[in-house]
Amino acid sequence: MKGDISDIRSMQRNEITEYILYSKLSKKIKDKHNKSVLEHISDDELKHYNLLKSITKEEIKPKKFKIFIFNLISIILGLTFALKLMELGEPASQQRYYELSKKFPSVKKLIKDEHRHETELLNLLKEEKLEYAGAIVLGLNDALVELTGALAGFTLALQNTNIIAVSGLVMGIAAALSMASSGYQSAKADGTKNPFRSALYTGITYFIVVLILITPYLLSSEVYSSLLITLILAIIIIAAYNFFITTAKSLKFWPRFIEMTLISLIIATISFGIGYLLKITFNI
Repeated sequence: MKGDISDIRSMQRNEITEYILYSKLSKKIKDKHNKSVLEHISDDELKHYNLLKSITKEEIKPKKFKIFIFNLISIILGLTFALKLMELGEPASQQRYYELSKKFPSVKKLIKDEHRHETELLNLLKEEKLEYAGAIVLGLNDALVELTGALAGFTLALQNTNIIAVSGLVMGIAAALSMASSGYQSAKADGTKNPFRSALYTGITYFIVVLILITPYLLSSEVYSSLLITLILAIIIIAAYNFFITTAKSLKFWPRFIEMTLISLIIATISFGIGYLLKITFNI
């Protein structure tokens, strides 16, 4: 029983922490739909806290650092990602609630509410970052595939990090503008998104990836070590973006990550081979 009460205190602390976090976020949001969703979840968390308090007979303080961190994440990476990330621990909590409900029947209601938060309410959130996820994927995927391939080819053909970096940058800027134009035309034809914003997301994403991938060539004179670092950075970008999008959209991480990584590495390998052929053909 003593261990159970300790667990309930811990859960009680989580509930009051999440109540404050949801409440704070709901007050910042202008969108009426999202505000309503968060207020609903916040009310549930407070009810959960009070229910658990009736068992422990104690007032528990929230985790202030957790509130700060998730509030910061919501500002930088978006509301949906922050809340879905926070809910990743819910399956374990639901299991513990289930075990405790055998001794404390009143806890059963919490199980239903926590499941509803994940499967219903959070999936109702609407956010611009996710609405334009397709445009971001377009810029990200094309930049990774095209530029890692081009840099691999340039590495063997040119053998000079400064020339490779400049070539990659020129190619990247031209491609970013081209991709932005394609994004604009695609969104305009589709008619479901703002064409200018779609173009902006696509172009900026492409350009940011370009800057990251050419950086090793600007910082080193060793062409092959620069290429290796560039490929590692490409994999890190793929992992980071896929973690973001799969968490926010409740998708599986590994299939998407492996697919994007394999495509980028295969194209880089083929381009490296083309660079080798060009080198020996033109005796560079």
